[in-house]
Amino acid sequence: MSVTVRALDQNDFQSVREVAQASWHDTYDGILPRHVQDAFLIEAYNDYNMQQRLMRGGFWVAEDENGIIGFSNFTPVNEQGDADLVAIYMHPDHIGQGIGSMLLQTGIQQLMSLRYLYVDVEKENEVGMRFYEAKGFKVVKEFDEVFAGHTLSTVRMVLELEVDEA
Repeated sequence: MSVTVRALDQNDFQSVREVAQASWHDTYDGILPRHVQDAFLIEAYNDYNMQQRLMRGGFWVAEDENGIIGFSNFTPVNEQGDADLVAIYMHPDHIGQGIGSMLLQTGIQQLMSLRYLYVDVEKENEVGMRFYEAKGFKVVKEFDEVFAGHTLSTVRMVLELEVDEA
């Protein structure tokens, strides 16, 4: 299986929605009610919001011969060299194949002047927690947040990157 990672384009929106839905249902069933997941997904991945992500950049898709199987979304790097990994989602059939690592590395390599990469992970998302810990992310803080009327325990993590001082 050959996987490539490339920047998001407008023709990818529907495939990204499908991966987001499959990933969310696989990850959050038992944590968040399905109707809450679906309402979030409809809002977060509608055409308008996808167009905004496309214009901001920092969004990569992973695809194989059958289409898009994962994606990552990073915020722009601020003046302090900080950025957030907003999302890194894999279709459940492709977890554990190194594709998430490819998406993470692409973002790190493409974001100029990145020093600290932050990510918020739902504490019960064991697969996500293990992934970030294995990549060297460290816990910064834990907090509860209300998401569509449901309290989630969130873990904020950071990856400190070495910056070449040229």
